[in-house]
Amino acid sequence: MGSLQGLTKLNQGVNEITGPIDIILADSNPLVLSALSELIDRDPRFSLVATAATAEGFLGTFMRVPVQVAIIDWNLPALGGAKLIEVLRDQDNAPRIVVYAEETGDLPRLAMTAGAAAFAARSSPAETLLETCMEVAQGKMVFPFIDVRNLQSDPIQMLSRKERAMLQALSKGLTNRELSKELEITVNTVKFHLSNLYEKLGVKNRAQAIAFFYSSRLALERDDTNGIPR
Repeated sequence: MGSLQGLTKLNQGVNEITGPIDIILADSNPLVLSALSELIDRDPRFSLVATAATAEGFLGTFMRVPVQVAIIDWNLPALGGAKLIEVLRDQDNAPRIVVYAEETGDLPRLAMTAGAAAFAARSSPAETLLETCMEVAQGKMVFPFIDVRNLQSDPIQMLSRKERAMLQALSKGLTNRELSKELEITVNTVKFHLSNLYEKLGVKNRAQAIAFFYSSRLALERDDTNGIPR
């Protein structure tokens, strides 16, 4: 596929597409929003369900009308792309996210780490964005070249909000029964989340998870003190 030449494609399995792909488009720039809306509307492969200029508007629409794919601006007010993706990760029917933004600095890696399915640069041809949406709908991940060795540099960023809450509560030294009461979930659910948490952090038990939490927090505080942006 010529328009995506030079991109890193991480295949997560291919889904069969049986009809137009439902899309929500969210961008803070009204000119971009208008141009992309027209582009998507003209393509029979897609069905543009709604547009939004803010993250809150996007979430309000998505809660009413779930879609397969969402195209978002990374700097979408007021939550921003990373926080919006984090919120969506907790939804059972979350759309696959294509971040459409300027390819500057470490942004593609940040988008992948946050949980996006793809990154499309605004400087690329419009057809590239459409083809990226098609591949994402088929279950693929599409990104510019990224050194994947750096993706796990901060595993805490890969945790869902529920898992972060679990880690925070775990750091207090709470038992499973106390965690169940604190988080208002069953003890069995606590055990399930702890198992996932250990796997994502690469640890074997709660003591190691707590040590990881405090060492990561100290590293972040050190970066803040030295003026290193996060």
